[in-house]
Amino acid sequence: MKADLYRQFFDNLPAYCTVQDRQLKVILANRTFVEDFGEPRKDYCYRLYKRQDKPCESCPVERTFSEGRMQESEERVVCRDGREICVLVQTRPIFDDTGRVEAVLEISTDITAMKKLHDERESERRKYRMLFEQVPCYITIQDRLLNLIDANRRFREDFGDFQGRKCYEAYKHRSEPCLECVVQKAFEDGRVHSTEEVVCSRSGQRNVLVQAAPMVGPSGEIESVIEMSTDITSIRQLQDQLQSIGMMIGSISHTLKGLLTGIEGGRYLVSSGLEKGDASRVERGWSMVERNLERIRFQVFNILYYARERKPQPEEVDLHGFVYEVCEIVSGAASRCGVRFACNVPEENGMIVIDRNAVRTLLINLLENAVDACRVDGAEKEHAVVLDARLTPASVIFTVSDNGIGMDRESREKAFS
Repeated sequence: MKADLYRQFFDNLPAYCTVQDRQLKVILANRTFVEDFGEPRKDYCYRLYKRQDKPCESCPVERTFSEGRMQESEERVVCRDGREICVLVQTRPIFDDTGRVEAVLEISTDITAMKKLHDERESERRKYRMLFEQVPCYITIQDRLLNLIDANRRFREDFGDFQGRKCYEAYKHRSEPCLECVVQKAFEDGRVHSTEEVVCSRSGQRNVLVQAAPMVGPSGEIESVIEMSTDITSIRQLQDQLQSIGMMIGSISHTLKGLLTGIEGGRYLVSSGLEKGDASRVERGWSMVERNLERIRFQVFNILYYARERKPQPEEVDLHGFVYEVCEIVSGAASRCGVRFACNVPEENGMIVIDRNAVRTLLINLLENAVDACRVDGAEKEHAVVLDARLTPASVIFTVSDNGIGMDRESREKAFS
């Protein structure tokens, strides 16, 4: 009665169950096995399972006979109707009264559906990993302490290995978190946050648009945050160039308008002088016309100067004469704005090698900006602009200083970015 019950259990197990001898012949099989592989008739297991004429290279049954303990493997077998299935094979030794392994019980569980699901998930994982690696922006995954858990290929190429580093160490070479950290905000409120930052890559400073999004685990808690930083350096450079062009066009327009007004004034003096026979009036008017025409010519020259690429043209220049020439150009504008202008040069004169036109234009622009900063400053104080020139054994140092309105913190931080 008990033997019949055990046989019934054996036959109804939802797996392929066989008992094999040392020759790997199947001496007993359950009903599940018979239905899919046929009657064993003491045939070899490798013929029944795999339709082959020799044992498998790493046979778990042989290993069980050899070692006397359980073995496990994953195999592909072929049913008698031609279906190929994947099975998880587990073996147990059957001992005789002397303790010798007399036979082996092999249980093979059909895991085809599980294997297919696993392969599909693995394929999806590889696909998403490839996407993660190939996206043309910097992607990192961070924990609550801002440790970098993972980073994509672009990040590793531009910022180095991420392991054991904080985000602010890798991105900005800082020793503490940023004041407005979008990753911390995402942890706090579970929302997507974005900002624009300047980071330090191996190739230099980069402008990036940063977006941080929370990653929720199975429990519904935020386990990490994914941060994506898109390099917008070229866009910012283009914007800066367009802004500079716009400012230059505006400045040129105002300048030309003033010069044309001056020519109109001179024309009026010439016309009225001719009508009245006033030679001095005509002379003053024509002088105004000539002066403003010369300024227009100089303005057009400046436009052409900035419009084309040019290489530096170094030449020997007398330091004192060069500085006084620049000061003479700016002093009139400073006087009209009520700004005291001072020019300090070293007692000892000398020849310096510079691109005369480029350096003169640079200094004039800086000095005019300084005068403007004093002009728009509403503070009731004496405003002053100072140009200092100092010689060193290897160079000349020009310093422009003023006590005008100055720049706010944001302007200072972005001045050279």
